Amino acid sequence: QVQLVESGGGLVQAGDSLRLSCAASGRTFSTYAMGWFRQAPGKEREFVAAISRYGGYTYYAASVKGRFTISKDNTKNTVYLQMNSLKPEDTAVYYCAAGQYGSASYVSARSSDYGYWGQGTQVTVSS
Repeated sequence: QVQLVESGGGLVQAGDSLRLSCAASGRTFSTYAMGWFRQAPGKEREFVAAISRYGGYTYYAASVKGRFTISKDNTKNTVYLQMNSLKPEDTAVYYCAAGQYGSASYVSARSSDYGYWGQGTQVTVSS
């Protein structure tokens, strides 16, 4: 079982950067692929980025590709989401998620592939 705790959210202006962190409990963190999802008010949760178990493969939503970077440090049991050039439309609650699915190189954008979720951290981008 994995427990996830996100941090790093806040209020920033358009064009600023933020780095979200997600700390995981447990000694099997390296066996989990990790994902970041977000949910804006009145909208459904959407996929943002994912990274494979050992960090060799990543996948991004088109809306954030080139601006966001996901990384995973298995020695620190932590996954990060570096967010640059933030836009007001990036405003949402951001959730990290852990899943054990597919091969070691597989990354998924499907929320159903992730069995463990954090409580979320709010990111607000003002114009």
